[in-house]
Amino acid sequence: MSRTLDAVLWGPRDFVDRLARTAPARLAVTAFGGIIAVFVALLSLPVATASGHRAPFVDAVFTAVSAVSVTGLTTVPTGEYWSTWGHVVILAGIQVGGFGVMTLASLAGLAVSRHLGLTSKLLAATETKTTRLGEVGSLIRTVVIASVTIETALALVLFPRLLQTEGDAGSAAWHAVFYAVSSFNNAGFVPTPEGLVPFLADWWVLLPIAVGVFLGSLGFPVLLALAGTWRGRRRWRRWSLHTRLTIVTSLVLVVLGTVTIGAFEWTNPATLGSQDGGTRVLSALFAGVMPRSGGFSTIDVGQMREATWLMTDALMFVGGGSASTAGGIKVTTLAILLIAIVAEARGDRDMDVWGRRIPRSTLRLAVTVSFVGATAVLVACLVLLTLTDWTLDVVLFETLSAFGTCGLSTGVTAQLPDAGKYVIAALMFVGRTGTMTVAAALALRERRRVIRYPEERPIIG
Repeated sequence: MSRTLDAVLWGPRDFVDRLARTAPARLAVTAFGGIIAVFVALLSLPVATASGHRAPFVDAVFTAVSAVSVTGLTTVPTGEYWSTWGHVVILAGIQVGGFGVMTLASLAGLAVSRHLGLTSKLLAATETKTTRLGEVGSLIRTVVIASVTIETALALVLFPRLLQTEGDAGSAAWHAVFYAVSSFNNAGFVPTPEGLVPFLADWWVLLPIAVGVFLGSLGFPVLLALAGTWRGRRRWRRWSLHTRLTIVTSLVLVVLGTVTIGAFEWTNPATLGSQDGGTRVLSALFAGVMPRSGGFSTIDVGQMREATWLMTDALMFVGGGSASTAGGIKVTTLAILLIAIVAEARGDRDMDVWGRRIPRSTLRLAVTVSFVGATAVLVACLVLLTLTDWTLDVVLFETLSAFGTCGLSTGVTAQLPDAGKYVIAALMFVGRTGTMTVAAALALRERRRVIRYPEERPIIG
């Protein structure tokens, strides 16, 4: 009996282990496709809508993809259209999607690092070595515990303030949990029709949400490194190169986004111009964090200036950290490209940073991921420009928000034709699984050739 039970339990684990080692791309795509299908079915039930009528299939698909890919784009108003049951389904989709992203990305990173046995340490792949992870079950448990701990802390911080504003303990607790889960998983969904606009000047509500978005965008390996430092088990000087690059680049992008958005919108009466000084600073900071793949907004994105849109486009394309709930090409990809540019400008033979040399294969992978991401956005833009009469700046913003699983919108998502909704849904799916799976698949295909051809340099530039 015991052997039979072990066979039942370990069979799927062996299968996932083998698939993670040999075909991480197939594992990610299949898993997310199956999860999305389940949530499409749940949101298609009449009980999921406030009206009690079955939601149109395209809206159920779009919302399910947006929830599981933790994006936040919507074709119907979340707070008004869906019932309490629908909100629970959406929140479950966000949570499952967040768990799945970090788990599958960590498994892919493990495979890429050539530590092919899941009994080895996950963080050997990122040099953190803060904890010992065993099989798939141990990995999932660690991701779940870390996520739930942070989400619980965020909910406990938000609850007292929401209780003051709403007056009902049950409603305040539900909204605190919803915002905590949505922020840490970088989903951007809001459970009320007015969203976060009533808290425009409320640091107690907006700052924890911004912190949750930032932490969720760092990635699971980085969070474990920070936890080890907090507990005194590891000094910051012993952080891995991946952890340092992720934290430094993320902080630089947040500061850059806050300063530029604040500067561009400071005198815009439709956004920051009508606010007092302290509220402007909070709104600029909040808007600067959201392109990390957060998707929340307290000001009307559609009323922002085109320069702000362009800056936000660039930040959304980059996204957050690897093995995180954020989308985009990832901050480490940007960091590698910038390091390569600096090395080339200096005439250095190697790409060195903080006493470590980055292999050229990593640069090739960064270029590939960036090109694949840009190509996906380009194709989606061409299709949407054909399907709609919108201008390029609007279309580019929507597609980059979908690819970066950010969820910010100029307000035109609901106006998409059905074909356009499917295009954006596909782009959200690609943005969630695409760069991760491409990186894993290509990194596992390294070939060693006995014969090498003579070297010759074409003219560049």
